[in-house]
Amino acid sequence: MSGDDLGRPLILTVAPNGARKTQADHPALPMTAAEIARTAAACAEAGAAMIHLHVRDKAGVHLLDAEAYREATAAIRQEAGIDIVVQITTEAVGRYTPAQQMAVVRATAPEAVSLALRELCPDAAAESEAAAFFAWLQGRGVLAQYILYDAEELARFDDLVRREVIPGGPHFLLFVLGRYTPDQTSQPRDLLPFVAANTAGHPWMVCAFGAREAACAVTAAALGGHARVGFENNLFLPAGIQAADNAALVAAAARGIAAIGRPLAAAAAARVLMAGRQT
Repeated sequence: MSGDDLGRPLILTVAPNGARKTQADHPALPMTAAEIARTAAACAEAGAAMIHLHVRDKAGVHLLDAEAYREATAAIRQEAGIDIVVQITTEAVGRYTPAQQMAVVRATAPEAVSLALRELCPDAAAESEAAAFFAWLQGRGVLAQYILYDAEELARFDDLVRREVIPGGPHFLLFVLGRYTPDQTSQPRDLLPFVAANTAGHPWMVCAFGAREAACAVTAAALGGHARVGFENNLFLPAGIQAADNAALVAAAARGIAAIGRPLAAAAAARVLMAGRQT
């Protein structure tokens, strides 16, 4: 990493709840719109520029619903103002079809969205519908982040870009170090195949599982990437003790990132970077 890269702002994102965990896993895991909003404000204060937003139904089950997204976004804006980017998820969790995933994004018209390539465009038969959706996102100025789970998916992503199924970039990617399993623990070295395969030079972010989450975030910082932390994938501080809340995980990552000289991006800078412009 060059000295210029070390001076480039890093987008630190918080993923405070995800689709699977509940307050049985941690009492500070936010479930309601009000809880999510308070978490967003605390995490913005700790250094997060973006929140990766999942919402739940009244029973606490993962939900893709435009009205619920609007309610949670409004609550976040009430608590944190515009000082945090709100990125909704399209994660299916086995409950939603690609058509339903795309429909909720169109109905919500969010500021930002995360998109798992393997869910929204799993094969050649899905390419036409996915291409129309990706073009709609670009036309509406939605800040899209494409989720990839291995280097082979990155190669497929690049092929879709070459064939204009995914419209011209730059594109903002999320490299996921592992899978959503109870015993998953990511390691910083898990990032290396992604970085080696990123020959197109896409800007990217990492998310990791388990107590090495902060170490993976710092590794990403050193390699020129961005980082996501939070209770969605990890409940533990680097020392192995359970974090009091999501803001504690954000603060731990922020300290490590600062120690190697990367400044944190504020929300305004994150919006510029995710849109493919330089700060």
